[in-house]
Amino acid sequence: MNNVQIIRKGATGQFIIVGDLTFSTISKETVKSMSFLSSANEITLDLNQVGLTDSAGLALMVEWVKYARGKRCHAVFKNIPEQLRNLAKLSGLETFGIAVAQAESDTLTFSQT
Repeated sequence: MNNVQIIRKGATGQFIIVGDLTFSTISKETVKSMSFLSSANEITLDLNQVGLTDSAGLALMVEWVKYARGKRCHAVFKNIPEQLRNLAKLSGLETFGIAVAQAESDTLTFSQT
């Protein structure tokens, strides 16, 4: 079990998410620490170093998108683990006003429909 870390990558608006995105690793502090999402007009979150995932990880991603929208920022997720990608599709996020579009083979963009 690896706690979630959000690491700023060299370029503006680039972040690497490290650790597990699960019920046991996502804390209230993780959810509340979203100010990094307003550091640029477009934020890219690379999930290549994410280990285990479950629906809590998907819920966190949705919260990040909602927060970013409120700050007029666009959130792009790269290298999404297959389990999270499948959960997003199975969850029918379109019914909540979030379109899950695959822009590249390893990138999902959550945007307002």
